[in-house]
Amino acid sequence: MKKTSAIFSLVLLVLLFAGLVVVNNQLLSTVRADLTENQVYSLSQGSKDVLGELDEPITLYYFFSDSTSKGMTSLRNYADRVRSLLEEYEQASNGKVRLEVIDPEPFSEAEDKANQLGLTGATIGPVGEAIYFGLAGTNALDDHFSIAFFDPQKEQFLEYDISKLIYQLSDPEPVTVALVTDLPVTGGQNPMTGQFSPAMVFYEQLAQLYDVQVVSSSQSDLPEGTDVVILAHPKGLSESLAYAVDQFAMHQGRILAFVDPHYESDPMSMMGSMGANQSELPMLQKWGVEVLPEVVLDAQLGLDIRAPSGGIVMHPGILGLTSQNLNREDVTTANLESINGASMGAIQLAAKSQLKLETLASSSDNATLMPADLYAQTQDPEQLQRNLGAAPQSYVVAARVTGSANSAFEQAMDDDVEFVAATDKLNLVLVSDADWLADRFWVQQSNFFGQTIFTPFANNGDFVTNAAENLAGSNALISVRSRGTFARPFTRVQSLELQAEARFREQEERLQAQLAQTEEQLAQLQSQPGQGGALVLTQEQQAAIDEFVEQRVAIRKELRDVRYQLERDIDRLGNWLKFLNIAVAPLLLVIVLFGLAKLFRRRAGKEYRGEAL
Repeated sequence: MKKTSAIFSLVLLVLLFAGLVVVNNQLLSTVRADLTENQVYSLSQGSKDVLGELDEPITLYYFFSDSTSKGMTSLRNYADRVRSLLEEYEQASNGKVRLEVIDPEPFSEAEDKANQLGLTGATIGPVGEAIYFGLAGTNALDDHFSIAFFDPQKEQFLEYDISKLIYQLSDPEPVTVALVTDLPVTGGQNPMTGQFSPAMVFYEQLAQLYDVQVVSSSQSDLPEGTDVVILAHPKGLSESLAYAVDQFAMHQGRILAFVDPHYESDPMSMMGSMGANQSELPMLQKWGVEVLPEVVLDAQLGLDIRAPSGGIVMHPGILGLTSQNLNREDVTTANLESINGASMGAIQLAAKSQLKLETLASSSDNATLMPADLYAQTQDPEQLQRNLGAAPQSYVVAARVTGSANSAFEQAMDDDVEFVAATDKLNLVLVSDADWLADRFWVQQSNFFGQTIFTPFANNGDFVTNAAENLAGSNALISVRSRGTFARPFTRVQSLELQAEARFREQEERLQAQLAQTEEQLAQLQSQPGQGGALVLTQEQQAAIDEFVEQRVAIRKELRDVRYQLERDIDRLGNWLKFLNIAVAPLLLVIVLFGLAKLFRRRAGKEYRGEAL
């Protein structure tokens, strides 16, 4: 009887398990619970908005060399992470996104297809075989875009890259950029030398990617179909053009503005024959943000230049921003290493502003401000250095400004266009320096067999391209930017390693110092001739050498003990984690279940006795 009951219970458990699996697959397949700290397995609202804007179905081809990546645990784990995220895109698209997972084995048709779609095979396999790890997408119009290779180092921008690819497939029309400026971006004759100057390099880079329309300050309107407006040292904009720019911003337009308290790359400014060459964009104040009419002097980031006296001197107004001064969490600046500029201003929100300011680039903590007019009249860098040290602090020199803003105009100037008095979705990337665009600060010109070659030594052009590309996307795409990372570091282990490494380096430096001292003593002994030219050591010298040898052995043993202690501490921590996961956690679960079972049994007994009475 007991045996039959046990078999019957086992059959019921199997049927219950199978039924739960069916119910889960059929009814609960869309239910998700992301318990990770940074929600790395879930899509942000911006990505969902991008999917919601899809009009036509698209197909995503996820290529990963599963068969040739055996043993690459870290890469395979990241590949699973990418696939899970792509499945989330497919799940949230309501049938508009179809995902195909392909393993491009060597010399197969799948490998040929990966190459045709623009993927790159990395030669990191165990026997030199190409590993494919990328994504390609196609739409109904046969347009295709691709991510050549998923770099694990760029994991925080994984969602942004995938969402950008989907957005490109949904909106394949070319991007039109209106470059509002009077700078000689397309080249021309230099008024100071009379020689012809080529086009500015940043303009040539943009023209290779987008349809760039140059708009002078005297024009009355922006080109039709403008997607992004770039304001490069705006001065004297006509009232109608200023109105067009304002309304472009109010209609959720995207603007990249280089507003300078003193644009010193102007030939007249470089001669020192004028005051502060300040940009003019009064509408910024009306929107709720401003660039102060002062120049940032930085004692830490100042670059070395040749002084009028002929020597080399640090110029506190010509700055070289490093990766430490750039926002590593924003897609625009995350992968940049250096940006050079001159007479940068300070950006701040105006009083009672409703905008949100996110810093993209800032000075060091050893910076101060100097009036732009006074700076323009000061040619001696050493004189500028005397202004340093007064209440130093850090200043924002580039920022992403978003949020609610009011129009700079009170009424419409053009009856053909709907007047918008305010917006809650302003998208503005503001840079307080137009010298970032000047070739001399970031590219080196050379002649190669009669052809002019420009070699960048800073990332100024990359910043312009990144900002324009980011703004060219939809508002939803802009909001995605960087997300959290999948990998969670063992912070306690890292702390142990750092402590032990510090001790190890201290001991190692002491040993190296003693080795150098002994080698010097031995060299002196060798330089002293002995009897017959042979080296003869006195008993005191031999005793000193023997003492050092013993001391060296002792120190090396101490170093080994430090390394052993490091590994022992890490092993002890690992053993504790294993014990907690394998023994303590299940034991606690059993105790909780046993307590619940006992509680339910007690309640059931009370109810039974109550019914019996």
